[in-house]
Amino acid sequence: MTEVSTRAVLPPKPALWRRLRSLPVFSYYNRLAALVLMGNAAVLLAVDLLAITPAMLSDLVLINLSVAILIRQQYVINALFWLATRVPLCWPLWVRRRAAKVFHFGGLHSGAALAATAWFAALVCVQMSSFVQQPGSVSSTGLWLSVALFSLLLLMVVMALPPIRSRFHNGFERVHRFAGWSALLLFWWQTVLMATQASSDLLHSGAFWMLVLLTVSILLPWLRLRKVAVEHARPSGHAVVTRLGHTTPFAGSSTAISRNPLLEWHSFANIPAPGEAGFRLIISRAGDWTGRFIEDLPSHVWVKGITTAGVANVETLFKSVVYIATGSGIGPVMPHLLAAQAPIHLIWSTRSPRKTYGDELVDEILRVQPTALIWDTDKQGKPDLVQLAYGAVRTFDAEAVICIANQALTQRVVQALEAHAIPAYGAIWDS
Repeated sequence: MTEVSTRAVLPPKPALWRRLRSLPVFSYYNRLAALVLMGNAAVLLAVDLLAITPAMLSDLVLINLSVAILIRQQYVINALFWLATRVPLCWPLWVRRRAAKVFHFGGLHSGAALAATAWFAALVCVQMSSFVQQPGSVSSTGLWLSVALFSLLLLMVVMALPPIRSRFHNGFERVHRFAGWSALLLFWWQTVLMATQASSDLLHSGAFWMLVLLTVSILLPWLRLRKVAVEHARPSGHAVVTRLGHTTPFAGSSTAISRNPLLEWHSFANIPAPGEAGFRLIISRAGDWTGRFIEDLPSHVWVKGITTAGVANVETLFKSVVYIATGSGIGPVMPHLLAAQAPIHLIWSTRSPRKTYGDELVDEILRVQPTALIWDTDKQGKPDLVQLAYGAVRTFDAEAVICIANQALTQRVVQALEAHAIPAYGAIWDS
């Protein structure tokens, strides 16, 4: 068994430009959002503001909303991961480490949603001005539709602000679901109204076909809504291992489950085992919903859509990977340990692993990863995960680190390693 070198000391403070580049504000997520906003700013500079029409503004709103919605579509997400992981291992590391940033695609969603809201604000202003200055040029129904739509978009943007989203996550989720559906219906109403007022053929309207595409995209996951039977093993009052048998997903995917499909959904990493049908989910006590789930184990849960690729899928872009997991973060890591698609070394920090997650789970991990470092925080205290990650990279000559932990710890580990030019990846909690 190879021991991680805990004596591998992090090098002296890296260059200022490396430290700055590793800050979250300069993440690829924010770069993509900025790119979308700059593209919209370029359009604004290129057009004659005096000649801009409500139809042009409406098109810009719809284009941006289309990007925001479609980039979150499950089939699109899986396609993006598939495309990014086609990069061969023989390519230079600097290419592969950038391809592995594919999971930052949410920046396109955020940037496009902000731009759409800004263009809609301009549209409402133009319509109000025309309504006052040229009575009859804009119908009162059309104006109120625009005001209602803008209000919904603004509400969704406000609820998505990180401090509000983290504090009122259930409210954020419900606002985005119900306000999003309401906005789609109002867009249909507005599009039909504008076509009727202009006496134009709706079937020859680009906005019509774009709305058809967006409607299909939003409906697809719900067309696959089903109630499935589940089995549970509860090794402790902190965690439960739930088994579903309705499908066998790919390693590195996740499934959203619910006990009330209209109100609340929670995603968990799928743990398929090679040669076995079905898969497992590790659900830890991390809030009201998971607490109720563990205390009152359901016989069935709702699922929808398809299994969706997650951040750890980028492991195949590297010749060797160090995984850092804390607590139930072992769930997203386990399928990769079992699938063995890349050389892996695991560092798992958790409280009383056998007592919390059961002997069977721990033994399964050690069978496939005998060199794993399982750090019992009840006995050994909290580790310096940045130090352990750096030591593992040096010991195992790993090319990258993937961290599955809470938000603060993931950001600290990723930022520290990136500042020392070690490719590091972790979830970004953007939705």
